[in-house]
Amino acid sequence: MKNGTDSFLSLGHWPSAGSFGFNTDILATNPINLSVVLGVLIFFGKGVLNDLLDNRKQRILSTIRNSEELRRGAIEQLEKARTRLRKVEIEADEYRMNGYSEIEREKENLINATCDTLERLENYKNETLHFEQQRAINQVRQRVFQQALQGALGTLNSCLNSELHFRTIRANIGILGAMEEITD
Repeated sequence: MKNGTDSFLSLGHWPSAGSFGFNTDILATNPINLSVVLGVLIFFGKGVLNDLLDNRKQRILSTIRNSEELRRGAIEQLEKARTRLRKVEIEADEYRMNGYSEIEREKENLINATCDTLERLENYKNETLHFEQQRAINQVRQRVFQQALQGALGTLNSCLNSELHFRTIRANIGILGAMEEITD
């Protein structure tokens, strides 16, 4: 049993020349692992991310075009309202003696209704743009996370065979056993 314990303890001290070993120095291995994971993410995720962003850009541009069409419609309504306003003003001059106060109320209501319509359309356009941007950002985040997870799992599955897995477990058991002996 002592030979088994010695073999576990020696796993952390393998010579680096000509054999495979584990680097237990966390500060040295994390930057390497991070750079490998980031490289895989950038390599595999760039195309998907570009496609997602292009699709989202097209949707946003379509939404902007629709909003512009709505705006044009509102401007046409505004022009119609202005034409109507001019007619109302002409009638107001003719009927000033009889119904000046009624005509003024009609004018104000017409202007207020048109301004309200324009304001609602502008707010709708801004809300739609903001919503689409947020949805695009969320979809891109979700897709990048899925890609990263799939890439990491693929890397782990391709690099970790059963013997390597068992050797890692044995080394960790040996380290924990050594730590337990130290604390006793």
